Amino acid sequence: MSFVHRGYMPLDYQPVVYPGSVLRFRGPAVDLSRPYILCLGGAETFGRFIHAPYAEEMSRQLGQQVVNMGVIGAGMDVMMNDGAIQRAMRGASAVVLQVTGAQNMTNRFYSVHPRRNDRFLKASSILSTIYRDVDFTEFHFTRHLLTHLKSRSRDRFAILREELQVAWRARMAKFLSESSVPVHLLWLSNRLPGEDRAQRGLGMEPLFLTQAMLDDVAHLARSVTVAVRPPAASRNPTRGMFFAAREEAAARVLPGPEVHRDAARALATHLSADGAMKNPAQANRRGA
Repeated sequence: MSFVHRGYMPLDYQPVVYPGSVLRFRGPAVDLSRPYILCLGGAETFGRFIHAPYAEEMSRQLGQQVVNMGVIGAGMDVMMNDGAIQRAMRGASAVVLQVTGAQNMTNRFYSVHPRRNDRFLKASSILSTIYRDVDFTEFHFTRHLLTHLKSRSRDRFAILREELQVAWRARMAKFLSESSVPVHLLWLSNRLPGEDRAQRGLGMEPLFLTQAMLDDVAHLARSVTVAVRPPAASRNPTRGMFFAAREEAAARVLPGPEVHRDAARALATHLSADGAMKNPAQANRRGA
């Protein structure tokens, strides 16, 4: 990701590349020939601005290797198609999948970059027909695009939002049902699944996801963990985070260290109860 190349940074993410991918994941590198748990997700899993993201905290608590393959701007597309991620999934004893929003996926209305899923590539003929008054060449990121489309027409945007939600359900169900290892879902956010604060703008990440949507796919996962920012932390949302001055706005919308620690504790409990198996074949025999 580009932000790891900008000279001095408050944090050293120790970027690492694994065979089968051009993506730079958060380091340090993990020996994939030894047993490990795999963490997938977006900026939250990567641990942007966080010294010790939940994957690292979980590794300490379990005493086991944990591979952090969080990708900034990730949607389900990169997690289902990246070569290194798919290879790591096949060798993991368990997978923690952070629930990401519905906006960063190719769908019937628009396509996204295959690796940087937050990058908007092209509108489909369907979307161009619905929004004849929009010049789609002006947009490069999905959130910018969707914010503009919502401002043009809430009625038309409702059609788009519903399509994204349908696509998310289908993509998540496919990922979970086809996984050869147990998958533990993680809702890591500044809002609860049942909260909807999108009266202005698009709302909080994960975008467009509801409690009902999470419930629809929960039965396909081994467990579901919900970790959100406690109300008291809202007074100082960036406490314990490390960022450059111009990045404060980006840091404020991400969960802080306390939420990561809560997530790690809950996940460690689920994985321990599940055996946190070091042998993937043994984990598979247990079933979902």
